[in-house]
Amino acid sequence: MAEREGIVYRINGPVIEANQVTGIFMGDMVEVGEERLIGETIGLDGDTAIIQVYEDTSGLRPGIKVYGTGLPLAAELGPGLIANTYDGIQRPLRDIQDKVGNFITRGVRVPALDREKKWHFVPKVKVGDKVKANSVLGTVQETVLIEHRIIVPPDVEGEIVFIIGEGDYTVEEIIAKVKTATGERELQMFHRWPVRQKRSLLNRLNPSIPLVTGQRTLDFLFPIAKGGVAAIPGGFGTGKTVLQHSFAKWCDADIIVYIGCGERGNEMTQVLEEFPELVDPKSGRPLMERTVLIANTSNMPVTARESSIYTGITMGEYFRDMGYHVAIMADSTSRWAEALREISGRLEEMPAEEGFPAYLASRLAEFYERAGLFDAGDGKLTSVSIIGAVSPPGGDFSEPVTQHTRRFIRCFWGLDPELAGARHFPAINWIDSYSEYIEDLAPWWVENFGIQWTELRTRFTEILQIEQRLQQVVKLVGPDALPDSERLILEIARIIKIAFLQQNALSEDDAYCVTMKQIRMAQAILHFYDRAKAIIEKGAPIFTITGLSVVQDILRMKSRIPNDRIEEFDDLLATINEQMDELEERYK
Repeated sequence: MAEREGIVYRINGPVIEANQVTGIFMGDMVEVGEERLIGETIGLDGDTAIIQVYEDTSGLRPGIKVYGTGLPLAAELGPGLIANTYDGIQRPLRDIQDKVGNFITRGVRVPALDREKKWHFVPKVKVGDKVKANSVLGTVQETVLIEHRIIVPPDVEGEIVFIIGEGDYTVEEIIAKVKTATGERELQMFHRWPVRQKRSLLNRLNPSIPLVTGQRTLDFLFPIAKGGVAAIPGGFGTGKTVLQHSFAKWCDADIIVYIGCGERGNEMTQVLEEFPELVDPKSGRPLMERTVLIANTSNMPVTARESSIYTGITMGEYFRDMGYHVAIMADSTSRWAEALREISGRLEEMPAEEGFPAYLASRLAEFYERAGLFDAGDGKLTSVSIIGAVSPPGGDFSEPVTQHTRRFIRCFWGLDPELAGARHFPAINWIDSYSEYIEDLAPWWVENFGIQWTELRTRFTEILQIEQRLQQVVKLVGPDALPDSERLILEIARIIKIAFLQQNALSEDDAYCVTMKQIRMAQAILHFYDRAKAIIEKGAPIFTITGLSVVQDILRMKSRIPNDRIEEFDDLLATINEQMDELEERYK
């Protein structure tokens, strides 16, 4: 028997057991049968190994051989990742399509990074330089938007004894040699890294900079920080995927890694068709020039779905180590949890709530804890932010995946089916949602805009909360039973919902809202409220306020005032003051 082999004796869907195993270790990648199906060792007991196979196991039989590779499940990291589309174990789908057609056949082997393509390499070090993990050896202009920095792998430190000159090379050619404490290491443009092992060698910092998304509900009321984690729970049709598309297009991250984990084929088809056509609003270039897609649909092997989020976060950490700000979109972690449940059932493990494995919480924690803001050196910051969609059955937020997710995130954007049904985008429930980054981000608003943002935000949330309580009274006795001061609250809350919280994704002036415009919109609404409240206290009836023509101006300001003409808010404030002054004169 060869050094690393075993014999299959039991098959249970994607989980197989092999005995007479030698030389295979926990976490090793293995190849099963003559077709060399890719698998991973997830359990060992004496000379028996439990293996999860990342491909269809139909037709396998006991007695076939298992071959150990001696390597863990790892991602290839180097030039060629950007604008590519992979499955859950980093097989390039476009290259597979060219090789075998529209469906992935068993045992197909295509390298994750193109071995034939040459990249123009520009060295940034010289012989004699000391290098360590994440030191930049040279650069490759991968796309117009992204300079790919060829970095030293995390496990290498020493002195440069050879560096190749500027020129065009494939990813497999030796570009540098490093003299380390244990010998000489040859480095290529790419390296492999185990997907289940985090690459955190940088100093973690407290999140203090917002990840600006251009969505007012999020940036102003429930912000996420760069290096932060957020969840978007919502039932079917509430807009999770559309919202993540908006994040991918508009958020101010340098790199987007979009993970379609167990989603329906038609949804992933929409992503694959739309993303290449989307234009990056900041550069005018195709959005794919700074995006990596991982497509693992619901009809693909369930085990590959389980590994997809690890593959995605490993790529995100790689770009983070280059010095970029990365945003990970995981859609959806519920499908990933369902894969864990199915594999756990095949392993005959003791189930916990609703059949999920007892280690569901720890696996979620391991994933979300790989986010963070880090010190890249020389005063530069780098980050990985994670935005995970959750798909609770029936929109039930009390189910295990949503509840466990809430333990490890600091930003919760709950989607409301009633708002979604009313075509309110984004359909984020402003009562159920929350952000724990408020205090961390408050100094940034003062430093960059000179405002007490937390005071504006608090006043908005108080109005919305009071309005919710008043609506209970309105349902019983009608709005006419309320005093005018409380009816004014209802009117201001209506204005906040329509003019501020709701955005038009099809409008050039409203699909994305710059931060300064958000501030001026909030100030205009609150200024109108303060003036109206003072006039009502003097005896003016509510209809004199709601009948002002400036109300319509406020409702339309999001689309009438473009992002690049913020000074027009001065005219709006002047109109508010003019009409309010006339009312004050009437009710002295």
